[in-house]
Amino acid sequence: MNRRAVRGAALLAAAGLLACCQRGVSTGTGSATAGPTRAGCPAVLDRAKSDVQQAERIDLAWRGPTSGPAAVPGKTIVFVAQTMTNPGVAGVARGVAEAAAVIGWSVRVIDGQGTPVGIQAAFSQAIDLRPSGIVIGGFDPALTAQQLAQAEAAHLPLVGWHAEATPGPSQNPKLFSNVTTSVTEVARITADWVIAESNGNAGVVVFTDDSIPFARNKSDLIKSGLADCPNVRLLASANIPIADASGRTPQEVSSLLARFQGQWTFSAAINDLYFADAAPALRAAGKPGDGAPFNIGAGDGDPSAFQRIRSRQFQAATVPEPLTEQGWQVVDEFNRAFAGDPASGYVAPVHVATAANSTGVTAWDPPGYREAYRRIWERPEVGGVRSGE
Repeated sequence: MNRRAVRGAALLAAAGLLACCQRGVSTGTGSATAGPTRAGCPAVLDRAKSDVQQAERIDLAWRGPTSGPAAVPGKTIVFVAQTMTNPGVAGVARGVAEAAAVIGWSVRVIDGQGTPVGIQAAFSQAIDLRPSGIVIGGFDPALTAQQLAQAEAAHLPLVGWHAEATPGPSQNPKLFSNVTTSVTEVARITADWVIAESNGNAGVVVFTDDSIPFARNKSDLIKSGLADCPNVRLLASANIPIADASGRTPQEVSSLLARFQGQWTFSAAINDLYFADAAPALRAAGKPGDGAPFNIGAGDGDPSAFQRIRSRQFQAATVPEPLTEQGWQVVDEFNRAFAGDPASGYVAPVHVATAANSTGVTAWDPPGYREAYRRIWERPEVGGVRSGE
């Protein structure tokens, strides 16, 4: 065989080996982007694909509480919001209002406007109203140390939503419970999705807000997960405060496009709203809505995110919080506090929403929780003892 024939045979053999080792995109983007050989991170890739497939299921049964105290009547809750422009905060506030109407309580929302001064003023106003309990809605309790001390002195139960990195009760700050999915699991499944969708070969930009410890921790965990696959490269971490996202994100995206050009193939953000603000810059640069960079939000799954995903316009997936469900859980945690019971300990499992599993919906609203909480709260009492106890 002559030198040219030998070289041709070698190329054909290499091409065949590469073809048998490549995989296309696993789910969601609708693109058939091929990745490198499995030699890059085969075990990580297989695990990521399996975990994403499980997280995309929408038919899981309710795994939250099915027992607890019946409704304690006549309570008033104040929801102190980090900012109502944050879709996650606003979604949970609506869930709290919905659940409060069922249990028979009143709710007032006070908007902190996304600034430390505004949040402190909102919390002080909440204390002055002398409610039965206060929700810390999406901000770091360290911002309001003075108000926390006042609430504790007044024996006001506090329930957080995304107030701490971990779910459940907290002693410092003193929270009866903190309602959130596990940030570790959210970050893990976000990184898994990028790895699975890219077949282990991506250039990634992460959007975050380092002013919020919860968000900073989440983005650090995402970056750590991406590092499990050597051919998934972190190009940049864009630190943009959520309150400034609408003004700063378009300019940052334009700068990133100029800097990285074709290297930027995937994005992950600690909140979906970054992609609402990124879309005009991507569109102006001639990027197709269903093409690279493929974007996933690691929270919170607001209606506009679902619309972008379904229409394949600059967002391919989200890891949504079950916002309305979490609002109901906030109310249930307060009810347990008022009854003298311990916190429920429930943590919602992570979910990945894509165009394939989100037809006709505008939020991740898993089944079963409304019925479960109604059954807990509405149990009749017989002779002063709650039935079933």
